Order: sequence, then C-alpha cells, then structure tokens
Amino acid sequence: MIIILMGVSGSGKTTIGKLLADSLQCEFSDADTFHSPENVDKMRRGIPLSEADRMPWLQDLQTAIKHWLQKNKNVVLACSALKDSYRQFLVLDSEHIKLVYLKGSYELIQMRLQERSNHYMGENLLNSQFSTLEEPLNTISMDIAQPPQVIVQNIRTALGI
Repeated sequence: MIIILMGVSGSGKTTIGKLLADSLQCEFSDADTFHSPENVDKMRRGIPLSEADRMPWLQDLQTAIKHWLQKNKNVVLACSALKDSYRQFLVLDSEHIKLVYLKGSYELIQMRLQERSNHYMGENLLNSQFSTLEEPLNTISMDIAQPPQVIVQNIRTALGI
C-alpha cells in the first residue's frame, strides 16, 4: 500500500509521515526531495510555483509511485497534492494508494511555519498554498491540532491497519 499524506506546507506531512512509516515498518518518502533545484530556489525566495514548474515534479512522483506499485512496496509519501488534478495524476490505483488529508486552520499552520527553521517553504507562501488548495472529498481527513501519535493511530484505524 502507498499512503499519500497531503496538505499545505506546515500541516505535518513529514512529521506524521515518518511516524506512520515507522509504525508500519515501511519506507517513508518526501515529495519535497523530488523538486528541482530551480523550484526549491523559487520557493525559498517566496515565489509560488507555476503549473509548468510543477509538472516535471509530478511526473517524477508518478514514476516513483509506478515503481513502488510494480515492486509491491509499502510507502508513506508526504506530498502537498493541493489540487484535485494532481491527486488524480498520482493516485494510479485507488485500491493500493490511499490518500490522507492533514487538515488544519490557517492560524495553526501559520504558527507552525513561524517556528520552523531551515526549510525553504516559509510563511510567505502560506497564502498561495491555501489559495491553491482544493480540499479532497471522500477521503480520510485528519485534524492536525491533535498530537502526532494520536493522528498516526487515527490514520491506522481509518485505514484498518
């Protein structure tokens, strides 16, 4: 199974993803590592990515997902997947790929980003993240105000694992 943890920057995708992967004894992957140096530089400078910027990133993610499916790997992937079209592009097999939306208020996420250091996605891009976000329907949604361990357990319960 591939579990895609989605949400805006600062929603806890990496923290929850690593904890979830550890609890499931499976691989963790962060979609941020698939970005080109040019994309990272743009985001570091507070410039939102265009659709043209995102497409090679999405294609690389889709290639990785295809590989994981072919190898029957269990992976937790932290990926913003803010738009429905991105999620459709990545969820190649809804039986083996599950989407979990890490949902939180603007204020909570803003506070988290203000406390964050050494990450290229700063608070200055939060407005564009929320503007781009198309909240998913008919998927598992988790309130990120809960402690990480509680969120992980709730995800496992919701997925039946």
